[in-house]
Amino acid sequence: MKKLVIVESPTKAKTISKILGSDFVVYSSMGHIIDLPQRKLGVDVDRDFQPTYVVIPGKKKTLTQLKKEVKNISHVYLATDHDREGEAISWHLREHLKGAGKEHEFLRVIFHEITPDAIKEAFANPVVLDLNKVNAQQARRVLDRIVGYFLSPLLWKKVAKGLSAGRVQSVALKLIVQRERLIQSFVSQEYWKIEARLQRKQGGHEIFTAELVKYDGEKIELANQDTVQNLLAELKTREYSVASITKKEKKRNPYAPFITSTLQQDAFNKLKFTTRKTMLIAQQLYEGVELGAEGPIGLITYMRTDSVKIAATALEQIRKLIGERYGRDYVPAKPNVYKSKKSAQEAHEAIRPTSVSRTPEQIKEYLTPEQNALYELIWKRAVASQMKAAVYLSSTVEIAAGRYMFSAGGSMPLFDGFLKAYVEQAEEKESRLPELNKDEPLDLLELVPSQHFTRPPARYSEASLVKDLEEKGIGRPSTYAPIVYTLILRDYVRREKGYLICTELGMKVSDILAEYFPNIINVAFTATMEEELDKVEDGTLDWIAVLKDFYTPFEKKLHFAQENLKKEVIETDQVCEKCGRPMVIKWSRRGKFLSCSGFPECRNAKSMSTGVKCPNPGCEGELVMRRSKRGMRFYGCSKYPQCRYVSRDLPRETNKLEGENKEVDGGEERQIF
Repeated sequence: MKKLVIVESPTKAKTISKILGSDFVVYSSMGHIIDLPQRKLGVDVDRDFQPTYVVIPGKKKTLTQLKKEVKNISHVYLATDHDREGEAISWHLREHLKGAGKEHEFLRVIFHEITPDAIKEAFANPVVLDLNKVNAQQARRVLDRIVGYFLSPLLWKKVAKGLSAGRVQSVALKLIVQRERLIQSFVSQEYWKIEARLQRKQGGHEIFTAELVKYDGEKIELANQDTVQNLLAELKTREYSVASITKKEKKRNPYAPFITSTLQQDAFNKLKFTTRKTMLIAQQLYEGVELGAEGPIGLITYMRTDSVKIAATALEQIRKLIGERYGRDYVPAKPNVYKSKKSAQEAHEAIRPTSVSRTPEQIKEYLTPEQNALYELIWKRAVASQMKAAVYLSSTVEIAAGRYMFSAGGSMPLFDGFLKAYVEQAEEKESRLPELNKDEPLDLLELVPSQHFTRPPARYSEASLVKDLEEKGIGRPSTYAPIVYTLILRDYVRREKGYLICTELGMKVSDILAEYFPNIINVAFTATMEEELDKVEDGTLDWIAVLKDFYTPFEKKLHFAQENLKKEVIETDQVCEKCGRPMVIKWSRRGKFLSCSGFPECRNAKSMSTGVKCPNPGCEGELVMRRSKRGMRFYGCSKYPQCRYVSRDLPRETNKLEGENKEVDGGEERQIF
């Protein structure tokens, strides 16, 4: 009699089916089959937060098919991912299938890579469902439902219908808003630098540069041009000599293998992938790729992880490859060990190749360019993590000019170590200094002053936001990509030239939540909540107790907000052409628009114009920004439907002007004398 295996995705099902053979029937559940209802709270807050689960619309056919298959088998293997979501999917499947026909044995199988050895090992050693994991997922789902179900209507009342508030996404939004306001309030300060171009008096003509750093042993600060001009005249009269030379060997240790957050950061910085794109491609590599005659094979281990541990067998393979490919000098005496953060699940592994012998160049022909780029990144990081440290010689020379002190630095690589396999974008650059001796006199060739201005903090990129969320303990590996995607979808944040910029709507939503629900977007509170969910997962905390502790103060603030929130609009100097009342600014899911203050008696409304004339010949309309149902921004003519002009971007001349302004505002001015 055949055995039934249930996984989440069709690709995963296909790969596992070929590994297991004809004795098994492998089906995909296409993710969750059971969830809370869409249009109701689905949680009884008065009865220990008892959830009411329903079959997800569109999944009834899948569940019916699975029930049909169960009737003809003896064993059901639940092979969903080894995390909270995967455990919850398996639990719901068991609960809905165990009554279909005769009694069956439900077995849970766990693996971190989809390869023949790992799959056969998992099926030979099934385990029981982890109800602590299920409860942790259930607690998170109920928490998020309560927050979203009760807060979203408040935003509809205050700002616009269709808005939403999420427990974790609201904290991420707050961080972006805070950064934007720091940038807006930033006051640039002028400062100057003076560099000296120097040369040995004897024994060589190599020129090097040193920067003025001290006067009488104290740090020197140059605030304006007048100060600099007076100082230049004085410095030109001084004698220059070597005051001290310091040389020191430094080590640069390799990076730990990838976890979810660091993979997302590196893929953004090096490949320009969004967090969502990174996870989609990583999912493909994990679930299996056809490798010619070898068939479908999972190329990387599970990609939602916060553990930096690598299995012992994989460590041996990596160390062997390093010796063969780079030489024995690159293999450390013992495997490098990295420490995971406190909340990491040690049962998990870091993201690594399932077989390091499958080098990127060997399997390139079977992968798409994007798959190959991400696989190469993962492969190199895993290999480099087990190589020796890079070593370089750091030199610092202090140069005296009377009571003034200049400093010059140099760095010379002695051993490239792990950098042989994995190079960061901004590594130590080689900068050699000439061979100098203490007290040696030097010739001053030129003094070069330069003007600078302090710069505001940079806006978040997806990579820097994920890094900040992880460091603050907000969210978990599976949530980083959805957080960013949701903020952009709601138009709370826009992605421009790789950076996340909060919209006026995003600021308003964040301010409202901060005023009425400070705990909801409190970083420390949210991090503590994540820790409590981790304790539920490891069985040391009851999930209902977590919900009670959250809901009691939340309910009080909710009642206060419901009684005090009022609709917010902004009056303008424009007049409604239909009734003569003032026009006001309102918001909707698709952006900001003008509405008659006499609504609902007068329903006149129109889009906010950009001030850019429609490019269509003969059209007198202006371009307005609109958003599609999927959250994509585009520009269309205000005369629609008479004029159907659309474009993803404003006309090039406008973009050029905006780009030039942004460069001036965010750049650094430099003046040479």
